[in-house]
Amino acid sequence: MPKAKNNVASRRRRKKILDMAKGYWGARKNVWTIAKTHVEKGLVHAYRDRKLKKRTYRQLWIVRINAAARQQGTTYSRLIHAMDEKGVSINRKLLASLAVENPQAFADVVKFVLN
Repeated sequence: MPKAKNNVASRRRRKKILDMAKGYWGARKNVWTIAKTHVEKGLVHAYRDRKLKKRTYRQLWIVRINAAARQQGTTYSRLIHAMDEKGVSINRKLLASLAVENPQAFADVVKFVLN
C-alpha cells in the first residue's frame, strides 16, 4: 500500500503562507520557497516592532511633557519627581494628551504639584 502524504494538509499549509505573501514583489508572492522565508522574516519584524512601538510612544509622551513643563518653568524630571512626592499618579500618556489638548489643565496640574 502506498504511503499517505496528506496532500490536503500540506496544500493548506502552503496556501496559508502564500496568502500571507500577497502584495509582495516578484517571486516573493508566488514561489513557495522564497515566499516562506520572506513571510517568516516579516513575522519576526512584526513581533519585534510591536514591542518597539511601546518604547517609541513612551519617548514621544516624555518629549511632549517636557516641552509643556518647560513652558511652565520647570523640567520633566522635576515635574515627575514632584508628582511622586505629592502622590499624584497620572500616567505619561494622559499627561502628554493634557499637555497637547488642554494646556490650561496641564498648567493647573503643574501648579498643584509644585506648590
